[in-house]
Amino acid sequence: MVGPDEDPRDTDEPDPVGEAQTYLRYLRDYRMTLELKCQGLNPQQLAQRSVPPSTMSLLGLLRHLAEVERDWRNWITYGQKQGRIFGPHDADFNDVDEEPETFDQALEILHDEQQVTDSRVAQYQDLGLLIGREQIAVRELQVHRIEEYARHCGHADLLSECIDGRVGQ
Repeated sequence: MVGPDEDPRDTDEPDPVGEAQTYLRYLRDYRMTLELKCQGLNPQQLAQRSVPPSTMSLLGLLRHLAEVERDWRNWITYGQKQGRIFGPHDADFNDVDEEPETFDQALEILHDEQQVTDSRVAQYQDLGLLIGREQIAVRELQVHRIEEYARHCGHADLLSECIDGRVGQ
């Protein structure tokens, strides 16, 4: 966690103007929040499970959100669906391990999936346009993405507090 003076979400950037820019800023900030929750933790802490029977962990959240980014992209494409990254349903949470490279790999995959989904969504200026096999409005997709990250940032806050007592961000 960082102090208020070093918070990467607190910038001198002007406030976003317009709906699309507002969505992008909130999405960016929630993504950063999730990563801040993971900073400074060792592999065992990142893989630490929440309260049984839940399999949720910070590492699992990163992996889950990579899967979700890919799934959203499948919604807005017309071609062949891309398969799951980490295996069958819930493997993103169930199959986490404490190897040091696992976190770096999960973060790299998440960033790659975010970038590809972001670039696909950026092709559409009309936020009301219905796109892809799911015929979802661009606006609805963006709000759904923000909601998913925000919800999981709440989970991450509770997980990190149990691990090392850090709150906030």
